[in-house]
Amino acid sequence: MATEHIKEIQFRKWLSNVVLVPKPVGKWKMCIDFRDLNKACPMDFYPLPRIDKLVDSTSGCELLSMMVASQGYHQLMLALEDRKRASFITPTGIFCYVTMPFGLKNARATYQHLVDKIFRPQIGRNVEVYVDDMLVKSREARNHVADLEEAFSVL
Repeated sequence: MATEHIKEIQFRKWLSNVVLVPKPVGKWKMCIDFRDLNKACPMDFYPLPRIDKLVDSTSGCELLSMMVASQGYHQLMLALEDRKRASFITPTGIFCYVTMPFGLKNARATYQHLVDKIFRPQIGRNVEVYVDDMLVKSREARNHVADLEEAFSVL
């Protein structure tokens, strides 16, 4: 079961349960119930962008490209001391996350802070980012490939 995102461990203090959640297509998704851990963690109040401002920023743009960083959270390594807190139990063993999992209270704020920092020179000009959703926008269609290349060079 271990991949590059999780590893088998022996920690026993912080254990979360696995829950299976039905997906709309008739399949199941394995999720970790971090509710107890989230209650114990202080809130990170890093501000998320306002959707209405992001929508307004596209006014007058000839081309837009929308991208979703569906595995973006898994690019962020958890600190060694935090891995024991992101542990969970399954019928086959006890595991912990090595990278940031979905479901942690401050994951969105942490991720937003990172992408704001990475794309700071472009935000408002030709890129908008809302957590793991990224929009590359171009006032003129002829500049769109260059705007995309600039965004991809940062990634």
